[in-house]
Amino acid sequence: LATIAIGQQYLQPFMKYAYHTWEMYCRRHDLGLILFDEDLIDKSDPNWKNPYWQKFLIGDYLSKQKLGIRNVCCLDTDILVSPLAPNIFDGRDESKIGLVSLRKNLAYPYENSLRRMAFLRNRYYDSNYPLDSSLFISIDGLYEMIGLNAQNDEACSGVFLFNCDLHGLKMANFYHSFNKSVMDRDGGGEQIFLNHFVQSQDLVEWLEYRYQAMWTYEMANKYPFLYTNHRENLSLIKECIEASLFTNYFLHFAGSWHEGKMWEQVKVLDTPESLAMFDAFSKYMKLPVYGKPLGAIKPKENS
Repeated sequence: LATIAIGQQYLQPFMKYAYHTWEMYCRRHDLGLILFDEDLIDKSDPNWKNPYWQKFLIGDYLSKQKLGIRNVCCLDTDILVSPLAPNIFDGRDESKIGLVSLRKNLAYPYENSLRRMAFLRNRYYDSNYPLDSSLFISIDGLYEMIGLNAQNDEACSGVFLFNCDLHGLKMANFYHSFNKSVMDRDGGGEQIFLNHFVQSQDLVEWLEYRYQAMWTYEMANKYPFLYTNHRENLSLIKECIEASLFTNYFLHFAGSWHEGKMWEQVKVLDTPESLAMFDAFSKYMKLPVYGKPLGAIKPKENS
């Protein structure tokens, strides 16, 4: 796993609220973890771009260090990892770059999720939040907005897998093909450019939603009560996040609205009690079940 956390505003919350979930995952699957806390390119370079863009440089950088690292999963720092998450590298096509769609093959209907988000933000967060905005932009409009040919889908760049030997130099060359002015085209973001780079070259391998479940989708569909004053109820927020991690593998708190900050309000999976349930379920999932009829089984009456 690799991440970029430059500056205390990124490093401090990651180390306090997310790192322990990554560490457990790496220990369980015998994976390495690399954190870059300094720029991978000198700020005086005319092609310097912000840390979001510097994800494109990780593969080539690691290859030049001759560390023997072949495959990398790059994650944003605002991602929590479930104790039940399988090894994301198992069974993948190393010739492809792994991405998770924001629009297709989701756990919930895409447009309905956006409608819920807009409605609930407007109703409970800010009455000025628009009920119709670029939140609903079409896939064609998304790419056209920044001058790129439309692709078939949109992935969130918070999770992507690549092979250092096959993709590292390609991604670095793509990075250097733009000077820093490219950041003006999408508010400094690299996500649509990454999508175009991968999809236009037929390099994409689509991973299942559970490898980057979006907390905004999860909350709008399963925990809408957190939009009300319950968002101040930290124990309830913690229970809901842990419940989501019981279902999903990687949980991404993307976005600048209040939902995206909830991972910094509570520390999850930090007690023996919370971890015990995940451990017990993991063991149960390895047991065979035969479906043998046992007769009617009913709950005991409350005394």
